[in-house]
Amino acid sequence: MTKQLRIDFVSDVSCPWCAIGLSSLELALARVKGELSADLHFQPFELNPNMGPDGQDIVEHITEKYGATAEQQANSREMIRQRGLDVGFTFDMERRGRIYNTFDAHRLLSWAEEEGRQRDLKMALFEAYFSHCEDPSNHDVLLNAVERVGLDRDTAVRILASDEYAEEVREREQFFQRAGVHSVPAIIINQRHLISGGQPPEVFEQALRDIAARSETPQPQA
Repeated sequence: MTKQLRIDFVSDVSCPWCAIGLSSLELALARVKGELSADLHFQPFELNPNMGPDGQDIVEHITEKYGATAEQQANSREMIRQRGLDVGFTFDMERRGRIYNTFDAHRLLSWAEEEGRQRDLKMALFEAYFSHCEDPSNHDVLLNAVERVGLDRDTAVRILASDEYAEEVREREQFFQRAGVHSVPAIIINQRHLISGGQPPEVFEQALRDIAARSETPQPQA
């Protein structure tokens, strides 16, 4: 009998390690197919909740936030690019020049969960930002991603023009912050086991097997 695990994937669409982590996790899940299955939920986390509407130059931002030198940033970009290739995700690290606010993207992801397209939209948003260097705060970019995954554009237009899902996103962000999530990706299995970071597939695979062997499947949340 296939055992199901609930997986809460706490992440931001502007986090490269989140894109790596998701691709890596999905490779691990493919390896355990038939033994384990995942009830996967994407939870919101904003790396830069106070970012202005025009965003910020990414080199300037990383220098200010982390104190990284230009050489350190170049090395990091190359490492991320290679790690992406290892798990089948393409980063265009040289053209991606700015970092943006992602709150509206998270609102649409909450809606997409109800429509059964959350994973597809999440990946489309990762690709828009990291592979095609598009602005994930731009409504046209968001709407194009919505259409690509088969969601209704008119409904998305209405959501973006309103405050729909705003309270829900803030509540979820606060819930996971209170639970101790302060960096992403944070992968929470069965609401109790935390795996941090964009781990290689074999690390996720072993963790999933170990957790499944000693865990009960949690009851669905209201």
